[in-house]
Amino acid sequence: MQFRNGIPAGQLPAKRWRKSSASNPYGSCIEVAELPGGEIAVRNSRDPYGPALVYTPAEVTAFLTGVKNGEFDDLDLGGSAALSRPAVTPRLAREWPSGPCTDPVLRSRVGVLGWGGQRM
Repeated sequence: MQFRNGIPAGQLPAKRWRKSSASNPYGSCIEVAELPGGEIAVRNSRDPYGPALVYTPAEVTAFLTGVKNGEFDDLDLGGSAALSRPAVTPRLAREWPSGPCTDPVLRSRVGVLGWGGQRM
């Protein structure tokens, strides 16, 4: 099933819209949802019934790879506090000095190695 860009998000058969846990509580965030057939829809949380953009898995993978590789680090995002925090990478997680990681979100990002290289 294919959907056109700009379709009202309320018309998409999305099971669940998700946003980053780093999003602010005032609705200034981007939400994503997987559609039947594997496409990914993106919408503005301030306008949940407004237009959505629809991407193929390959397009999303290419974009996320670019983000992870720092290809968009030069964008001026208004001094976002989220960007001033260090990224949680596997290397950083292994070298973190404060003990084992218990946060489930961070654990999913760093795999089986916790802070200090301890197995979880």
